[in-house]
Amino acid sequence: MKPGIRQLILLLGATILTIASRAAIVDTVITYSTSMKKQVKAVIIRPDSYDREKELPVVYLLHGYSDNYAGWITKARGFEKAADQYQCMIVCPDGGFSSWYWDSPVDSSYRYETYISRELVSWIDGKYKTIKSNKGRAITGLSMGGHGALYLAFKHPDVFGAAGSMSGGVDIRPFPNNWDMAKRLGTYAEHPERWEKNTVTNMLYLLTPGKLALIIDCGTDDFFFKVNEALHQELLLRNMPHDYITRPGAHNWNYWKNAIEYQLLFMHHFFSE
Repeated sequence: MKPGIRQLILLLGATILTIASRAAIVDTVITYSTSMKKQVKAVIIRPDSYDREKELPVVYLLHGYSDNYAGWITKARGFEKAADQYQCMIVCPDGGFSSWYWDSPVDSSYRYETYISRELVSWIDGKYKTIKSNKGRAITGLSMGGHGALYLAFKHPDVFGAAGSMSGGVDIRPFPNNWDMAKRLGTYAEHPERWEKNTVTNMLYLLTPGKLALIIDCGTDDFFFKVNEALHQELLLRNMPHDYITRPGAHNWNYWKNAIEYQLLFMHHFFSE
């Protein structure tokens, strides 16, 4: 074997060993929600360097309808490497089968706004070495979780400094019979005020330009594309700074496995400011 080739193989082997030695730490934890009076699971992803770090920023990553806390880690395998790449923690909480991340006025066992924005954040900050302010917290998610991330960030800017959405259901009103939303709010016909009040696109009055970093992403073949485009136009009308990404793609994991890379890079830039 020629010396040059031998050196290249040794260098490649050393590189592979270095990459292999850096692996995000993935745990499943059980928390207790006082507001819902039940235990709730979450996946916690920490960088390999966690023990050597002083304080880390946290990205809260929400799942979609009918999924659970393990959805991201099982269906988008490999995305967790971002914890090492960007030196951050990623928390994937359980949001219930169909919570839409509201505090339901109908069912007291669905108070996921309170659970995530208050109870879980407090629990994470108490257990881990985190930056305990909105400058060190971001939230994003897919579909139902995209709606949830914007909804929670709009209502709790003191908790989250950046928010994102991937294929988010950012306007629920065109879908009155879908995804168990009527079970959480009551029917649109009987309680239109609840639907109007709890849809993201009607909550822009809560925003102050430049106070919340925003990134919105939706595929052009997605059934939520029109409502995301409408949200984008309304944000432009109100002079609200935001990143808006569209590209060919539908409402599926092929799209979200790509989209999460843009979201986490955006959050990294926010944390680095």
